[in-house]
Amino acid sequence: MSKKVYLDYAATTYTRPEVLEEMLPYFTEQFGNPSSLYTFSEDTKKAILKARERIAKAINADKDEIYFTAGGSEADNWAIKGIVSALRNKGNHIITTAIEHHAVINTCKYLERNGCEVTYLPVDAEGFINIEDLKNAITDKTILVSIMFANNEVGTLQPIKEIGTFLREKKILFHTDAVQAVGHVPVDVKDMNIDLLSLAGHKFYGPKGVGALYIRKGIRIDNLIHGGGQERNKRASTENISGIVGLGKAIELATAELAEESKRVYDLREKLIDGILERIPYTKLNGPRGNKRLPGNTDFSFIGIEGETLLLDLDDEGIYGSTGSACASGSLDPSHVLLALGLNHETAHGSLRLTLGAKTTEDEIDYVLEVLPRIIKRRREMSPLWEQFLKEKGEN
Repeated sequence: MSKKVYLDYAATTYTRPEVLEEMLPYFTEQFGNPSSLYTFSEDTKKAILKARERIAKAINADKDEIYFTAGGSEADNWAIKGIVSALRNKGNHIITTAIEHHAVINTCKYLERNGCEVTYLPVDAEGFINIEDLKNAITDKTILVSIMFANNEVGTLQPIKEIGTFLREKKILFHTDAVQAVGHVPVDVKDMNIDLLSLAGHKFYGPKGVGALYIRKGIRIDNLIHGGGQERNKRASTENISGIVGLGKAIELATAELAEESKRVYDLREKLIDGILERIPYTKLNGPRGNKRLPGNTDFSFIGIEGETLLLDLDDEGIYGSTGSACASGSLDPSHVLLALGLNHETAHGSLRLTLGAKTTEDEIDYVLEVLPRIIKRRREMSPLWEQFLKEKGEN
């Protein structure tokens, strides 16, 4: 194996050295419990406040609107379940999309089993909702709309500001799972009329196991985790001080570098997309092109190829990608996102997601463009699906 090329940044990122350096003292030296009254805990209280301010600044929120969680999935669960519980006397209808992350989809399915009505909006072939479908889905019982900012598999960036503006006029709460977006594209909760927003540190070079939920001031939401009075009586559990510190530092660095880094990654992404489409026939790019897609996201389907086998072949060459969401990688079912985009089961099974990040170089993209066509060609020569496809095309 001559190279190691990591192209699964949508699944997780490494923790930046500057982030780790700022975290370390809170493991061994400044470890006081922030809820304690003695002066030894003052440092940890100040560190949490600083992180809260950093996150608020990154998304144009107020520091008192930021609540720390154990990650994006908890933030999604809290936003949806907390609003449903708090507003149960006003209605029981939620609107979401067919391509949400499992943290939203499975939360909504749970609530359906417990008396809620959920509308799953369809998407077009590039993964976008139709605003008219959203407008038509609203009833007098609708209390929450949850639509992801950016899709974790195909990178589609929804028209968040348009959605938020419409829902604010209707006085319906709007939650967005922005786990893939924060730190990679501009996010402004005030300008976009977002009421609740989920984020996670490990998607922008922070630590795993820590995230945050933005809750706009004045919104009633019930607690998901009960216990002590941490997070202003909203989220019990002794604070993950080192993780919170790392989250704050990581988001500060990511937003400071966002414009320059997103352009660099975007250009590499375009080279990868163009190269694969030019060199590998009967290949489909899933999701949109241009600025309507996350800068570092690519997702392809290769006719006649089985995705899991392709990952093993790439692994042998030192290239690390995925077939879709890391949270569903153990499933043999095709991606619900790709099926929602209109792909059939066979094509969806032949998908490959390659996501670029801070350490991705042009040499690595060149290496992928050298290796991948060779792998696809060899696998297709062994594939009965490919043989059948060629017969149907009259090429065999």
